[in-house]
Amino acid sequence: MYRKHLPSAPSILIILMGALGDVARGLCIVSHIKNHRPKSKISWLVEPQWAEVVRFHPAIYRLIVFNRPRGLPAVKDLYRELSEENFDITLDLQRHFKSGFFSILSRAKRRVGFHRRNAKEFNWLMNNEHIDYSPGGLSKLDLYIRFTRHLGLPEPKSLDFGFSSLDIDAVRPHISAQLTESFVAVVMGSSWDSKDWVFEGYRQLVESILESGEIGVVLLGDRSQTEPAEQLTRIIRHPKLVDLVGKTSLLELTAILKAARTAVGPDSGPGHLAGAVKTPYVSLFGPTDPTLTAPYGSEHLVVQVKPECSPCYKRKCPIPDRWCMRQIEAGVVKAKIDQALLTST
Repeated sequence: MYRKHLPSAPSILIILMGALGDVARGLCIVSHIKNHRPKSKISWLVEPQWAEVVRFHPAIYRLIVFNRPRGLPAVKDLYRELSEENFDITLDLQRHFKSGFFSILSRAKRRVGFHRRNAKEFNWLMNNEHIDYSPGGLSKLDLYIRFTRHLGLPEPKSLDFGFSSLDIDAVRPHISAQLTESFVAVVMGSSWDSKDWVFEGYRQLVESILESGEIGVVLLGDRSQTEPAEQLTRIIRHPKLVDLVGKTSLLELTAILKAARTAVGPDSGPGHLAGAVKTPYVSLFGPTDPTLTAPYGSEHLVVQVKPECSPCYKRKCPIPDRWCMRQIEAGVVKAKIDQALLTST
């Protein structure tokens, strides 16, 4: 149960610096709080690589960036910056020692974190209020909403992640000019080797999408996926195949996902960005659990071949050639994309 209701104009610090998918999902609580407390001032503590998407949210009052690579000087800078605000409440959505320590540095009277049994690295000791215990089986999105419930807010009827005004034409006209009117965004990889689909699967899928000539394909990803993307374009050589892997900023990638009819790829941060901009995302699952991490609004578009060892949550598959991901067939993925295209505008 929550201890106190939320005052009419609170100053709130959200601490969420971790994975891109977590940050993307956490953005919805900013909108939810502002909908019920429009006079609130919401600041967000994040690391540099995700700052761009957090900064875009129109309801963020102040973005505070912890430049972790600088080490101790970055902590000193952060302490100075946090001291400039008088926070009423800190919401520690990270649940690690580092976020707990920063929660203390915020000097907020109310520091809300995860329940002791859900927290890690003694994080619970550094916060003085805690959301209800979760026995498991809840997605991060559901857990984040529990923080607003703890503050006395009602359950949200719908979720807004702050990207309603995002437009690829405005963000980067040069990229927009390369896109076909109707296209599927294909995310070429993830941060875990074990979650990545195999190259042959991508090749078959892209060829089958382009076969009709009515819809294009845009390849997306970071620089680590540049080589397979270039290889794919060399093999297929189609005028409606556009390779933007490693060529976009994070906000540009988000805008492209929003412009897409649908998107497809592994369990990854871009998948959650697709959920945040309400683009259907066909997600390919192997070592992780879709009940916990399927993108918002696309839970019905999961493709998974589930061996006995899944979910293993191992970044490197102990079985050669990512066995569980290799079993995913391009035809099955294409069928899910067709299903998503029927319902997208």
